[in-house]
Amino acid sequence: MVQIVLATHNPHKLAEFRTIVGQALPGVSIDEYVGPEPIESGLTFTENALIKARAAAESTGLPALADDSGICVDALSGMPGVFSAYWAGHAKDPVANLELLLDQLADIPEPERRSAQFVAVHALVVPGEGGGDGGEHVVQGIWPGRLANVPSGVGGFGYDPIFIPEGGARSAAELSEAEKALGSHRRRAFDALIPVLVETMSGQ
Repeated sequence: MVQIVLATHNPHKLAEFRTIVGQALPGVSIDEYVGPEPIESGLTFTENALIKARAAAESTGLPALADDSGICVDALSGMPGVFSAYWAGHAKDPVANLELLLDQLADIPEPERRSAQFVAVHALVVPGEGGGDGGEHVVQGIWPGRLANVPSGVGGFGYDPIFIPEGGARSAAELSEAEKALGSHRRRAFDALIPVLVETMSGQ
Protein backbone atom coordinates (compact mmCIF):
# COMPACT_ATOMS: atom_id res chain seq x y z
CA MET A 1 0.00 0.00 0.00
CA VAL A 2 1.49 3.34 -1.11
CA GLN A 3 0.98 6.13 1.43
CA ILE A 4 0.22 9.66 0.21
CA VAL A 5 -0.84 12.68 2.25
CA LEU A 6 -3.62 14.85 0.84
CA ALA A 7 -2.69 18.51 1.31
CA THR A 8 -6.05 19.83 2.51
CA HIS A 9 -7.88 20.65 5.72
CA ASN A 10 -11.24 20.33 3.96
CA PRO A 11 -13.04 17.20 5.23
CA HIS A 12 -15.38 17.15 2.22
CA LYS A 13 -12.46 17.13 -0.19
CA LEU A 14 -10.70 14.40 1.82
CA ALA A 15 -13.78 12.17 1.68
CA GLU A 16 -14.19 12.78 -2.05
CA PHE A 17 -10.56 11.92 -2.76
CA ARG A 18 -10.79 8.72 -0.76
CA THR A 19 -13.77 7.66 -2.88
CA ILE A 20 -11.97 8.56 -6.11
CA VAL A 21 -8.74 6.79 -5.16
CA GLY A 22 -10.63 3.75 -3.91
CA GLN A 23 -12.27 3.45 -7.34
CA ALA A 24 -9.27 4.29 -9.49
CA LEU A 25 -6.18 3.10 -7.64
CA PRO A 26 -6.93 0.86 -4.63
CA GLY A 27 -3.23 0.37 -3.91
CA VAL A 28 -2.89 3.96 -2.69
CA SER A 29 -3.75 5.12 0.83
CA ILE A 30 -4.83 8.76 1.18
CA ASP A 31 -3.88 10.13 4.60
CA GLU A 32 -5.21 13.25 6.26
CA TYR A 33 -2.83 16.21 6.47
CA VAL A 34 -2.65 17.76 9.94
CA GLY A 35 0.30 20.13 9.44
CA PRO A 36 0.30 23.90 8.97
CA GLU A 37 -1.80 25.35 6.17
CA PRO A 38 0.19 27.56 3.79
CA ILE A 39 -1.03 30.86 2.38
CA GLU A 40 -2.49 30.28 -1.08
CA SER A 41 -0.95 33.32 -2.71
CA GLY A 42 -1.00 32.03 -6.29
CA LEU A 43 -3.08 33.55 -9.06
CA THR A 44 -3.65 30.24 -10.84
CA PHE A 45 -4.87 26.79 -9.86
CA THR A 46 -1.43 25.40 -10.68
CA GLU A 47 0.42 27.86 -8.46
CA ASN A 48 -1.84 27.19 -5.47
CA ALA A 49 -1.79 23.42 -5.91
CA LEU A 50 2.01 23.43 -5.91
CA ILE A 51 2.16 25.72 -2.85
CA LYS A 52 -0.01 23.27 -0.89
CA ALA A 53 1.68 20.09 -2.10
CA ARG A 54 5.19 21.42 -1.44
CA ALA A 55 4.25 22.50 2.10
CA ALA A 56 2.66 19.14 2.94
CA ALA A 57 5.59 17.15 1.52
CA GLU A 58 8.09 19.23 3.48
CA SER A 59 6.05 18.99 6.69
CA THR A 60 5.37 15.25 6.59
CA GLY A 61 8.23 13.78 4.57
CA LEU A 62 5.63 11.89 2.54
CA PRO A 63 4.58 12.20 -1.09
CA ALA A 64 1.92 14.92 -1.08
CA LEU A 65 -1.05 15.39 -3.38
CA ALA A 66 -2.82 18.76 -3.53
CA ASP A 67 -5.90 19.91 -5.37
CA ASP A 68 -6.79 23.47 -6.28
CA SER A 69 -10.11 23.83 -7.99
CA GLY A 70 -13.05 26.07 -8.68
CA ILE A 71 -15.97 26.93 -10.92
CA CYS A 72 -15.32 28.88 -14.12
CA VAL A 73 -18.39 30.59 -15.60
CA ASP A 74 -18.28 31.52 -19.27
CA ALA A 75 -20.64 34.51 -18.88
CA LEU A 76 -18.28 35.89 -16.22
CA SER A 77 -15.15 35.47 -18.36
CA GLY A 78 -14.05 32.40 -16.39
CA MET A 79 -14.65 33.77 -12.92
CA PRO A 80 -14.83 33.00 -10.00
CA GLY A 81 -12.08 30.56 -11.02
CA VAL A 82 -9.18 30.53 -8.58
CA PHE A 83 -11.21 32.83 -6.28
CA SER A 84 -14.17 30.43 -6.00
CA ALA A 85 -13.74 29.73 -2.27
CA TYR A 86 -13.53 33.47 -1.50
CA TRP A 87 -16.07 34.80 -4.00
CA ALA A 88 -18.26 36.42 -1.34
CA GLY A 89 -15.37 37.35 0.99
CA HIS A 90 -12.55 35.93 3.07
CA ALA A 91 -14.94 34.05 5.38
CA LYS A 92 -15.06 31.26 2.75
CA ASP A 93 -18.82 30.93 3.27
CA PRO A 94 -20.05 28.41 0.68
CA VAL A 95 -23.69 29.51 0.95
CA ALA A 96 -22.79 33.17 0.48
CA ASN A 97 -20.53 32.27 -2.46
CA LEU A 98 -23.31 30.32 -4.17
CA GLU A 99 -25.92 33.02 -3.59
CA LEU A 100 -23.63 35.76 -4.92
CA LEU A 101 -22.92 33.76 -8.07
CA LEU A 102 -26.64 33.19 -8.66
CA ASP A 103 -27.31 36.91 -8.19
CA GLN A 104 -24.64 37.76 -10.75
CA LEU A 105 -26.33 35.49 -13.28
CA ALA A 106 -29.89 36.56 -12.50
CA ASP A 107 -30.21 38.44 -15.81
CA ILE A 108 -29.13 35.37 -17.76
CA PRO A 109 -31.96 32.83 -17.31
CA GLU A 110 -31.37 30.89 -20.54
CA PRO A 111 -29.69 27.51 -19.84
CA GLU A 112 -27.54 27.65 -22.97
CA ARG A 113 -25.97 30.93 -21.78
CA ARG A 114 -25.17 29.61 -18.30
CA SER A 115 -22.35 27.29 -19.33
CA ALA A 116 -19.64 26.63 -16.77
CA GLN A 117 -16.85 24.21 -15.95
CA PHE A 118 -15.48 22.82 -12.74
CA VAL A 119 -11.68 22.85 -13.07
CA ALA A 120 -9.27 20.92 -10.87
CA VAL A 121 -5.48 20.99 -10.90
CA HIS A 122 -3.64 18.26 -8.99
CA ALA A 123 -0.02 18.59 -7.96
CA LEU A 124 2.03 15.64 -6.71
CA VAL A 125 5.27 16.46 -4.89
CA VAL A 126 7.71 13.75 -3.81
CA PRO A 127 10.10 14.74 -0.97
CA GLY A 128 13.79 14.77 -1.73
CA GLU A 129 13.29 15.47 -5.40
CA GLY A 130 13.27 18.88 -7.06
CA GLY A 131 10.96 19.95 -9.82
CA GLY A 132 13.84 19.71 -12.25
CA ASP A 133 14.34 15.98 -11.75
CA GLY A 134 10.75 14.80 -11.88
CA GLY A 135 9.70 15.31 -8.26
CA GLU A 136 6.76 17.57 -9.12
CA HIS A 137 3.90 16.65 -11.43
CA VAL A 138 0.84 18.72 -12.37
CA VAL A 139 -2.32 17.62 -14.20
CA GLN A 140 -5.71 19.19 -14.91
CA GLY A 141 -9.28 17.91 -15.07
CA ILE A 142 -12.30 19.77 -16.50
CA TRP A 143 -15.97 18.88 -15.83
CA PRO A 144 -18.19 20.81 -18.26
CA GLY A 145 -21.80 21.71 -17.58
CA ARG A 146 -24.10 24.62 -16.83
CA LEU A 147 -25.46 26.47 -13.83
CA ALA A 148 -29.05 25.99 -12.69
CA ASN A 149 -31.23 28.94 -11.72
CA VAL A 150 -31.90 27.55 -8.24
CA PRO A 151 -30.00 25.10 -6.00
CA SER A 152 -31.08 21.48 -5.71
CA GLY A 153 -29.77 18.46 -3.82
CA VAL A 154 -28.20 18.01 -0.40
CA GLY A 155 -24.99 16.16 -1.29
CA GLY A 156 -21.59 17.44 -2.30
CA PHE A 157 -20.33 20.85 -1.24
CA GLY A 158 -19.50 24.30 -2.56
CA TYR A 159 -21.20 25.07 -5.87
CA ASP A 160 -22.45 21.49 -6.39
CA PRO A 161 -26.16 22.38 -5.82
CA ILE A 162 -26.24 24.65 -8.89
CA PHE A 163 -23.88 22.74 -11.23
CA ILE A 164 -25.58 20.49 -13.81
CA PRO A 165 -22.97 18.25 -15.50
CA GLU A 166 -22.99 18.16 -19.29
CA GLY A 167 -25.46 15.58 -20.60
CA GLY A 168 -27.25 15.28 -17.26
CA ALA A 169 -30.36 16.67 -15.63
CA ARG A 170 -29.38 16.45 -11.95
CA SER A 171 -27.10 18.78 -10.04
CA ALA A 172 -23.78 17.52 -8.71
CA ALA A 173 -25.37 17.72 -5.25
CA GLU A 174 -28.03 15.22 -6.35
CA LEU A 175 -25.47 12.62 -7.44
CA SER A 176 -24.31 9.87 -5.10
CA GLU A 177 -20.71 10.00 -3.90
CA ALA A 178 -19.85 7.14 -6.25
CA GLU A 179 -21.53 8.81 -9.25
CA LYS A 180 -19.77 12.09 -8.65
CA ALA A 181 -16.42 10.37 -8.17
CA LEU A 182 -16.73 8.68 -11.57
CA GLY A 183 -17.02 11.87 -13.61
CA SER A 184 -15.98 14.90 -11.59
CA HIS A 185 -13.16 17.31 -12.40
CA ARG A 186 -11.13 15.79 -9.56
CA ARG A 187 -11.61 12.29 -10.95
CA ARG A 188 -10.58 13.43 -14.42
CA ALA A 189 -7.45 15.09 -13.05
CA PHE A 190 -6.60 12.05 -10.92
CA ASP A 191 -7.02 9.73 -13.91
CA ALA A 192 -4.47 11.85 -15.79
CA LEU A 193 -2.11 11.54 -12.83
CA ILE A 194 -2.32 7.75 -12.44
CA PRO A 195 0.50 6.82 -14.89
CA VAL A 196 2.83 9.35 -13.28
CA LEU A 197 1.75 8.30 -9.82
CA VAL A 198 2.39 4.61 -10.47
CA GLU A 199 5.80 5.32 -11.99
CA THR A 200 6.83 7.80 -9.30
CA MET A 201 5.69 5.61 -6.43
CA SER A 202 7.18 2.37 -7.72
CA GLY A 203 9.66 1.04 -5.24
CA GLN A 204 8.47 3.29 -2.43
